[in-house]
Amino acid sequence: MPAQTPIGLVTDSPCDLPASLVEKYQIQVVPAILVLDGQPYVDGETISREEFYRRLPELRVAPSTAAPSPLEFANRYEKLLSAGCEYVICISTAASLTSLHNVAKQAAKEFSGRVTVLDSGQLTLGIGFQVLAAAEAIAAGAGLADALAVIESTRQRVRLMGVLDTLEYVRRSGRVPGLVASLGGLLSLKPVVTLSEGVVRPLGAVRTTRQANQRALSLLLEQGSLERLAVLHTNAEARAREFIESLSGKVKVPPGLLTVNLTSVLGTHLGPNGLGFAAVINRVK
Repeated sequence: MPAQTPIGLVTDSPCDLPASLVEKYQIQVVPAILVLDGQPYVDGETISREEFYRRLPELRVAPSTAAPSPLEFANRYEKLLSAGCEYVICISTAASLTSLHNVAKQAAKEFSGRVTVLDSGQLTLGIGFQVLAAAEAIAAGAGLADALAVIESTRQRVRLMGVLDTLEYVRRSGRVPGLVASLGGLLSLKPVVTLSEGVVRPLGAVRTTRQANQRALSLLLEQGSLERLAVLHTNAEARAREFIESLSGKVKVPPGLLTVNLTSVLGTHLGPNGLGFAAVINRVK
C-alpha cells in the first residue's frame, strides 16, 4: 500500500466513517468487538448492522462490547509507517466511555514517538468528522502541527445530539447510569442527550416519536451555521429520511451530508429506532 502522504491516520470502528471516505483517504480503521450470546463478532465485518438490530430486541442476554488487542492497533501503525508515512495520528473513541483509547496508546509505545494517540471525546461522526478534517488537511499538504491544529479546532466545534427511543438499552449496558437516574429510570421516556468531552448529558425527555423528531430539529436549528452534518439513526432509515426532509427551508445543509446507521457496538448501548445528528459548526468570524 503506497502512502500518499507523510502522515497516516488510524481510528476505531465507532467513528462510523463511510467506507468510501475510509478508502479515499487510506484511513486505517481498527474494529471493536461485539459479543452476542457469548459469540464474538468483529464490528462491521462478521455481522451486518441490519442483522444486529434485527436480533437485538430478541436477545435474552444483553450484548456486550470489547476492545481489540493492542496488536490490532500496532499492526495498523506499522502498515502506515512501512508504507512510507513519517508519522501516524490515531484518533480514538472517547476514553471515558471505552478502553479503546488506552489500548491504542499502549500499542503506540512501541513506535518511539512516531505515533500520537488523541482522545476524540466523542462517538460516531463526532469522531469521524475529526478524522475527516485531518485527512482533508493532510491531503492538501498540511504538516503534523497543522493537522493536529485542525483536529483540535474540529473537536471544539463538534456537536453530537440524539433522541433515544427508550432508556432500556442504556440501563442494560450500565455505561451511563447517571442518565437513567436523572430521568427517574422511566424506560418509556425518550431521552434527549448530548455528548461533549466524553460526558453524556441529558437535555430532557419526550414521550412520543413525533415530539422526539421535533426536538431533534429544534436542537439542530440552535446550532447556527454548519460546516458539516450527518444525520444518525439506529436502524431507523425511514425516520432519518423524514428528518432530512424536515430540514428543507429551515437549515442550510452543508455539502456532503451523510446519513449513517450507527455501528453495532454503539447500538448495543443505545437501542434501535434512535435519531440524532453530528454537526461541525462554522467558526465564528
